[in-house]
Amino acid sequence: MILIEDIPVGIASDHGGFKLKEHLKDRLTSMGIAFKDFGTNSPESSDYADYAHPLANAVEKKECYPGVAICYTGNGISMTLNKHQDIRAALCWTEELARLAREHNDANILTLPALCVSEEEAVKILQIFLETLFEGGRHQRRIDKMKRW
Repeated sequence: MILIEDIPVGIASDHGGFKLKEHLKDRLTSMGIAFKDFGTNSPESSDYADYAHPLANAVEKKECYPGVAICYTGNGISMTLNKHQDIRAALCWTEELARLAREHNDANILTLPALCVSEEEAVKILQIFLETLFEGGRHQRRIDKMKRW
C-alpha cells in the first residue's frame, strides 16, 4: 500500500457524498487504516469547497496522505482540489481509472462521484488507489510540466 506510516488518509465530502464517506470510513477502520475526516458531518446541504480546501492543504503539508474526496458528481470537489499547486486529484469511477491515476499521474487525492458508484464499487476503487504505486519514468516528466504554467 502507498500509505505512509503515522500519516492518516484524509477524507472529505459535501452532503452529496456524506453517506458514501461514512461507508468508506467504516471500511478504512475495519482495514486498520487511520484517517482524518475533514467533514461534512451530516447530510444537510453544504458546499464542497469548505471541505476540499482543508483536505488539500493537509495533503500538501503531508499531514494526510493520500486524500479521498466525494461529492455527488465528483466534479465540483475535484475542480476545487486541483486549484492547489501540489494536488493531483483524480475523478475515478472505475478500478482501472484509479490504477492509472496512481501509475501515470501520481494522483494524491482520489475523487469519487457518489452518483455513479455503489458503496462496494467505491471500496474496490479505494483499495486499488491505495495499493497502486506511481511508475515514474516518462510519467514524472509529464507531472513536472504541470507546474510550469
